[in-house]
Amino acid sequence: MRIMNSMYYNNLSTNHSKINQNLFDVNKQIASGLKIQYASDNVSTFVETMRLDNELATLGQVKKSADSGYKVSNQTDVTLNEFTDELDRMKVLLIQASNDTNDESSLDAIAGELRAMEGTLKSLSNASINGKFLFSGSSVNVKPIDDNGKYNGNDISMTALLGSNNKQPFNISGADLFLGEESLTRREVTSNVMQTTNTGTTLTGTTTMADYMGNIPVGNEHNFYLRGSRSDGTAFNTRIPLDNTSTIDDLMDEIGKSYGNTGTVDVVNVSMNNTGQIIVADKSSGSSKMEFHMVGASDFSAGGDQANVTSIDDLVVNGGVTDYSLASTTPGLYIREFNQSPYEIADTVLTSLSGRIYDRTEFTKAGATLASSIAQIDRTTNAFATPSTKISEVADLSQGIPGTLDGTKLIVNGTNTSNTPIAVEIDFSNVGSTFSIDGGLTNYEIYDMSTPRAAVNADDMTYQQLMDVVNMVISGTIPSITGDPNAYDTAVKNSNNISNTYLENGKLNIFDKTSGTTKASISLYDSNSGNFTVGGDASVMTFNSNNSLTVRDPKTDFFATISEAIKSVEEYKTYPDTSSGTIRNLGVENSIATIGDLQKHLFKIQSISGAQSNRLTSSIENTELLELSAVVLRSEVIDTDLAKAALHLQQLTLNQQAMLSTVGKVSKLSLVNYL
Repeated sequence: MRIMNSMYYNNLSTNHSKINQNLFDVNKQIASGLKIQYASDNVSTFVETMRLDNELATLGQVKKSADSGYKVSNQTDVTLNEFTDELDRMKVLLIQASNDTNDESSLDAIAGELRAMEGTLKSLSNASINGKFLFSGSSVNVKPIDDNGKYNGNDISMTALLGSNNKQPFNISGADLFLGEESLTRREVTSNVMQTTNTGTTLTGTTTMADYMGNIPVGNEHNFYLRGSRSDGTAFNTRIPLDNTSTIDDLMDEIGKSYGNTGTVDVVNVSMNNTGQIIVADKSSGSSKMEFHMVGASDFSAGGDQANVTSIDDLVVNGGVTDYSLASTTPGLYIREFNQSPYEIADTVLTSLSGRIYDRTEFTKAGATLASSIAQIDRTTNAFATPSTKISEVADLSQGIPGTLDGTKLIVNGTNTSNTPIAVEIDFSNVGSTFSIDGGLTNYEIYDMSTPRAAVNADDMTYQQLMDVVNMVISGTIPSITGDPNAYDTAVKNSNNISNTYLENGKLNIFDKTSGTTKASISLYDSNSGNFTVGGDASVMTFNSNNSLTVRDPKTDFFATISEAIKSVEEYKTYPDTSSGTIRNLGVENSIATIGDLQKHLFKIQSISGAQSNRLTSSIENTELLELSAVVLRSEVIDTDLAKAALHLQQLTLNQQAMLSTVGKVSKLSLVNYL
């Protein structure tokens, strides 16, 4: 084939264009620092770059989220350390207050410092960061602790996103900190009436009943009426008969047997402190259900019939005295009370001993509110009952008909908001539960929410349905007719305009909306109350009682515990003492133990908070490493190697110069040939 000049010039033009394009591309890479500008430049490079950009954006978001969470977690850690310091100092002051060398002025000074520390703890509880409260759960705009130490936040954890399906909590809710639960803590309760011998000397384990209760006639008995519930929630009523030679150790041994102690295995420890108060400590952890209440009665009359009673009512009917000398000179019952409370019902026989009725005591009245003293606890979870909790999940189903509430009766006595006497019977039945206000002549169905509506079965009744009934009778708003769910619903709705019945930390409360000082009063108990017949059923459930004091419990109430401890110093009480002040106060010695439990609880919370901070710190560090790796990979994919590009540019420039030189020489030859 003959090579023509035109072919040469066409080929030269093409190469020249390529070199110019390559020069342009290299200069563009050097100027921008990028290998490509558009997807069309190199599709695979563009796709890989976009993937790495997305990865960097995700890592940036994770880092931002973790960093934000870390700030809260770290501030929580700092605040909890201050909590620890305050509690340590508080415990030191309580130990100092328990020293018998302190006079009242010294105790007043200690109490003043403790109150100041309480204020500091409340301030720490309301700590915030960027205007958001640390301990309110997810309600970060709600002040968690009010002036009364009540928690107002929620129990929701906030989380930081650390990756796909990977969220890390970073806050500590006040529900956990101030009202949390320690599953390893063992409940401990104590009586609050100081006991001595009948001559006023200190009790010991070897003190005989004759020295303690008095020397009764041969054939008579010293009877101790013990009521309570075990750690599994089962209730019991026990009469413990002892003779003159029996000792305090014998009494405590019998108390232990009532809770389930055997010759080889103890489920509770029963002891007595320096002031003669009975202490029962559960050996099983994590339960808040163990209770204790006891009354002693010794019969100085001939025949010994008075003290051998089968009902607490009989003690009221027979009467009694607490002064041993009077009992000795006037034969009759000599009664010792072990528990006193502010909930006692006055009776016409012995007002000072009315607390022996135990769970028939009236709810405490404070202004417009009536409050019970016994928290309703789920037998399985040890959680506080809520409105949706079934009563059968709390009640002792071993009483009555085993395994069911069918046949159980609850009694409501007192006055309604108009000060009108009320006497109500609530009947649990598996063919439809009802309530009556006239002794059973008229029965009102307690309706469920199913379709069609029907009276609720005994084992399905919830606390909300029970509270509806209580609210109707306390407000005096009763269904207009029986057998009509609409009339029932209307009565429930109308009752809510007059009063509000609700659960707070498992305890039943009634708020009177019509008066700042309610005229209402209420005692709520089951029909087994006070039964001590052999083999008789104990109470299925208890709402309010003249019960023992709680020294230790798995459940925490942070500021209530602290206030109780400070009050013991303010009232100069080393041990519980019913002779003055707050008769239900634990005393300094027991308060030291409760503050110790708060410290243990706080240590656990601190550990959780520290673990959260460590997890977030680790996440931030790992994210930064991943970011660095992604940046390096992205650079390798998209960034120009400037040194390499410069060499390439130099090579292309030389090639272009060589080509232009060749073109010039060829052009000269072509002109000569032409001439």
